[in-house]
Amino acid sequence: MTTMIPLRVIGICASSVLIAYGILINSWPVIITELFELPLALYRLWQMFRLLRETKAAAEGDLSFKWLRPFGSERAFGAGETVFRAGDPAQEMYYVESGVFRVPELDIEVRSGGIVGELGLLSPGNARTASLICTEPGKALCVTYSNLKELYYQNPDFGFYFLKLTTERLFQSVEASKRPTTALTL
Repeated sequence: MTTMIPLRVIGICASSVLIAYGILINSWPVIITELFELPLALYRLWQMFRLLRETKAAAEGDLSFKWLRPFGSERAFGAGETVFRAGDPAQEMYYVESGVFRVPELDIEVRSGGIVGELGLLSPGNARTASLICTEPGKALCVTYSNLKELYYQNPDFGFYFLKLTTERLFQSVEASKRPTTALTL
């Protein structure tokens, strides 16, 4: 992306020079072609700057997921209900809207506003890497992986947040594996 902005600027300058040249030699095809090209190049440059701004904003803050609702379906879970187990086939991720959920393998609680189940998208064979159990009744928005992939490419904020989230989860897994385990003695 760092090379795209200079390339867009060069394209804009080239179009401007060609328009001036077309005027000097009185070549209407050159002038008309570049008059169509110049606004497109300016628009694409504006898009690149907007993308940089949005990505920077996503890196600096939390992302609200209210816009995610049309892409998922809401499901209710009761206390003690197992949402999924490690090794199960993974087809969706969950955005917790209410209640408390627990990932027992990592001893992590997921509360309102948290996301869980995203690593199944990245794991070999799309298998769950851990289990999820509902500890307090709640609701979660379920987003299929096909919708998730689409959102990843369409929304740079979500894409960057997803990258940060999966990296954080991988580090949590590494930390959990470093914890000493106590042997059971009889």
